[in-house]
Amino acid sequence: MTFTPPITEQRFVLEHITGMEHLAESERFAEATPDMVDAILEGVGQLATGEWAPLNRPGDQAGAKLTEDGVVMPEGFKEAYKAYVEGGWGTIDAPTEFGGQGLPFSLAVAVLDTLGAANMSLSLCPMLSVGAIEALLHHGSEELQQYYLPKLSTGEWTGTMNLTEPQAGSDVGALKTKAEPAEGGSWRIKGTKIFITFGEHDMAANTLHLVLARTPGSPEGTKGISLFAVPRYRLDEKGEPGVFNDAKCVSLEEKLGIHASPTCVMSYGDNDDCHGWLIGPENGGMRAMFTMMNNARLNVGCQGAQIAERATQRAVAFARERVQSARAGANSRDPVTIINHPDVRRMLLRMKALTMAARALVYYAAGQVDRATLGDDDARARSEVLTPLAKAYGTDCGCEVAGLGVQVHGGMGFVEETGAAQHFRDARIAPIYEGTNGIQAADLVGRKLRLGGGAALRSLLEDIAKEAANEDHLASLAADVEAVVHRLSSDDASVDDALAASYPFLTMLSVLTCGWLMARQLRIAEAQLSTGSGDNEFLDIKIAAARFYLDQIVPEAAGLKAAALTDADILYSIGEEAFAA
Repeated sequence: MTFTPPITEQRFVLEHITGMEHLAESERFAEATPDMVDAILEGVGQLATGEWAPLNRPGDQAGAKLTEDGVVMPEGFKEAYKAYVEGGWGTIDAPTEFGGQGLPFSLAVAVLDTLGAANMSLSLCPMLSVGAIEALLHHGSEELQQYYLPKLSTGEWTGTMNLTEPQAGSDVGALKTKAEPAEGGSWRIKGTKIFITFGEHDMAANTLHLVLARTPGSPEGTKGISLFAVPRYRLDEKGEPGVFNDAKCVSLEEKLGIHASPTCVMSYGDNDDCHGWLIGPENGGMRAMFTMMNNARLNVGCQGAQIAERATQRAVAFARERVQSARAGANSRDPVTIINHPDVRRMLLRMKALTMAARALVYYAAGQVDRATLGDDDARARSEVLTPLAKAYGTDCGCEVAGLGVQVHGGMGFVEETGAAQHFRDARIAPIYEGTNGIQAADLVGRKLRLGGGAALRSLLEDIAKEAANEDHLASLAADVEAVVHRLSSDDASVDDALAASYPFLTMLSVLTCGWLMARQLRIAEAQLSTGSGDNEFLDIKIAAARFYLDQIVPEAAGLKAAALTDADILYSIGEEAFAA
């Protein structure tokens, strides 16, 4: 199957949902003209189709390998990544003072959208570097910025996030990695981290690990965590990789999917010679960590749209080729391609609708991040509300669409040769990493619900209400969401009640927000179609998918109201032993 970058769809969403032309009116983003946007989408599309997409299947089959010489990527990956670096694709939104182009973050999201759909495993490498860049920009010293940001921005060096430890999991406050003061202002790092994406590989000359650790006498829990810049190779006097820094991969996880993305167990300081440099103040690691995480969470939400895009393209291609059975009710008894059967069409249109909805949500959130960069505090607050929605709902959509892709293929989807199974396997990690989707839901009800005294969420709901009146299902869901917000904001709801309701509420709010964005696209697409000012085939599928989302998917979310309003008593009505009965 040939991958086709969804350029027309991306351009439409960037224009009408992100508001790229409005961003370009600012001095900071003045270079983000329509011509520039088109050039970026077209250019990265060529890289994706020519060099990244052809490696997706072979990379899955070969996987990354740990050898005596370190982690070795599958054949062709080093060259494909080199093409990414030489094309300047990592510099899109990097600061100009460090060699970047200074374009909107939302454009960088679109670049990763294309590359991730082409090859999710390979795209994880630059995605993690983005988080390292953000942490250094906001919390790193001028010296660290000068040393590392130019090469991280181009992608010549890569970055990682090191949070998780074997005994800690999502409980970051339980970490045990230590940092002891050393010579020259450095700290000696010692400990083990697990699930480190691209912790080691052979595609770049150096890797900068951002490592959470405890300093001597630090408070227990998250208040005693600091963040350190720990390079694989320490820099020499010229700022080039020099001495090995006693930071290495000791094993690779054997995973369900993303086989070509090395998920490393990293060991620091086996020989007591691993040096790190403090990022931000001592015991200020959590703040810096969330700078990394929030950026990564939006990009992970985009991975949901990416894998959904690839799975949908594959399913559509198969359904247009696979001949099976006559169409029910037709005069002819001749077999037809399965895309003519109603249930297959239902699945394909659902896949299209969910993919478009996830992309719209992520691109809209990215646009709010760009407006926050321009100094809009309301947009900053809205981006914080949208982040758990984009991460959780985006990745849920990815999993559902990949599952439907297998179903469209039938039995051929359950065997590896068609490639549908790979998308299903690859998609499943996204709801887990960078904070599980349950953690996103807990964040929504625990913090975002009350952000700004509840004003941030209230503002979003008011904007949705203004446009929801003409869509009955959307207006009904908006009323249901209001009822749940009232319940969760009241003193009647305990912490357990709020957390028990958090996931259904997150889904309801996500679908409401996506429905709002899809309704907006529906109106614009219908207007363009009536005036003949767009691509008719694209507008046809946009209208059909938006209508499907509003008429069939939005009402489904209303069914979650009962779960979101029910207290937590049923969850604790039995002892833990009963679960094993």
